[in-house]
Amino acid sequence: MSRRVVRGVAAAALAVEAALAGFRMTGVRIPGAALSGAAVLVVSALAVECLVLGRLWRAARRSGAGRRAALGAVVRVAVPEPVRRLVAHEVRALGSLGLWVLRRRHGVPEGSLAVPYTGPQTALVYGLLPVALVETTVLALLIPWPVVHAVVLVLDAYGVVLVLAFHASCVTRPHVVEPDGALRIRYGALFDLRVPAAAMASARVERRCPEGGSPRVGSDGALDLAVGGQTTVTVELTGPVDYVRPLGKRGSARTVRFHADDPGAVVTALIRGPSTPP
Repeated sequence: MSRRVVRGVAAAALAVEAALAGFRMTGVRIPGAALSGAAVLVVSALAVECLVLGRLWRAARRSGAGRRAALGAVVRVAVPEPVRRLVAHEVRALGSLGLWVLRRRHGVPEGSLAVPYTGPQTALVYGLLPVALVETTVLALLIPWPVVHAVVLVLDAYGVVLVLAFHASCVTRPHVVEPDGALRIRYGALFDLRVPAAAMASARVERRCPEGGSPRVGSDGALDLAVGGQTTVTVELTGPVDYVRPLGKRGSARTVRFHADDPGAVVTALIRGPSTPP
């Protein structure tokens, strides 16, 4: 009940605020009575939301949770998992810009083989940047309202940053063949799957062009992690391996197919197995 109340109240408040903001930006004059009613509605909604969240906080604290754990419990109730995961992905992607500038990589321990996979998408990503700049220029000429123009300009600039951040997260988070023979398959900050060496039955170079988005489960039950619409490495597993999709949906697969810029090097490293220390 608390979860539905919090989310319903939050949605109502956001809808009212969005409507008022839209009217203001387009220059529509809003009657004073409507503004007062909307203000009362928003304040009441926020009061109800604070009351419910406060009760959840106190309940978590009474059960012995610390401040951080109690806050996490409240956030899990108030914010749907897909939204939480999207925000986390975005934060990690933005953090990857710093790693990209410093030429560092995330999660590549010493003695591991880093496997880049950005080759098919690099030209596309860099091609989107001038398109975004042209769009920003055209909208600047077409939109007559200063406030709307400023909002669109900020959103366009942030969109360009996100495109670069997504590419940076893919560059700084390559696939990894670890010293113990485990395979870590990633797609930027969106997807991360570690397959232990003992769970892999075979690996081979195999070029495929699966349809649909990435990651996806094919008609044969295999997990496809395509880049630029293609996969180049197929790994057969000894048993089902669990994975989590970007928005939190969970599944399992006995075969994993992914793209690597140098598939031969990946397959060779996987067949060779764990590296032996000197």
